[in-house]
Amino acid sequence: MRVLIAEHDHPLYARLLREAAPDLEVMTSGDSAELSRLAADCPVWLGQPDLLATLLRQGHQPQWLQSTWAGFTPLLAEGLPRNYRLTRAVGIFGQVMAEYVLTYMLGHEREVLARLVSQVERKWDNRMGQSLAGRKVLIVGTGDIGRSVAQFLQPFGVELYGIASEAREQAPFIEVAGLEELPRLVGEVDYVVNLLPNTPNTHDLYNAALFKQFKPTGLFINVGRGVAVVDADLVEALKEGHLAGAVIDVCRQEPLPQRHPFWTAWGLLLTGHSSAPTSPGMMVQLFVENLRAYQAQEALRGEVSFERGY
Repeated sequence: MRVLIAEHDHPLYARLLREAAPDLEVMTSGDSAELSRLAADCPVWLGQPDLLATLLRQGHQPQWLQSTWAGFTPLLAEGLPRNYRLTRAVGIFGQVMAEYVLTYMLGHEREVLARLVSQVERKWDNRMGQSLAGRKVLIVGTGDIGRSVAQFLQPFGVELYGIASEAREQAPFIEVAGLEELPRLVGEVDYVVNLLPNTPNTHDLYNAALFKQFKPTGLFINVGRGVAVVDADLVEALKEGHLAGAVIDVCRQEPLPQRHPFWTAWGLLLTGHSSAPTSPGMMVQLFVENLRAYQAQEALRGEVSFERGY
């Protein structure tokens, strides 16, 4: 079986894959022309969606693509074929995403940024920090990553609420409501963590009307997709005190343009799409498991429905 790797860190992926599955013929290159030539002869591709989309645009016809990202928006661009199987990275981002969310939740309770300011101003800052125990957290998107984040938050004694495409009973959440309940729930919780994928129903979800429903002490963390937030509305809501702050990892345009209002918005922290890096070792392990299932004509983990967009 020939496998093409299209990744910035292709030498590492190639080495890990050859070690994990010596029976495979692994093809890769850092040269785009050479990569395109190799793609013509490989039915299975492993790599990042932006590079895979470039190869598809050149007319190559794979049978199955394994994305190394949780998202795969570049592959949904207009004019690209969809006559192949696509799987996204699942089961490998839960812990790193939970660590990211916890970092900023704990930082918010302990007022880390305010204490840095106090230090710069040489003010002795002896205010008492708060605890996460008893705080209410809303996880918007209770799929693979959302469930994992919830499990990591549990030992801190938080109350967990979720939003999914439709209401359901789901441990460890007290309640998982449908998307239409988002305005009610954002007003009842201390933290809103957005993990929604990029689909037509998730665009511009966080707008002026929704931000007005937030608790003034609430923190908004966006680790899902930038298109879910109306940027100007968030900046205005922070200025007007509708919420206490925002931690933004994902933006509509990346990198963020120099004149964008997020750079100087009050109470907004930017983290440059760094929340959940892919672990090449875990990614190769997932790919090999999926490859064996693919060869045995069994179900693949993380298979995408093009109709649903996830």
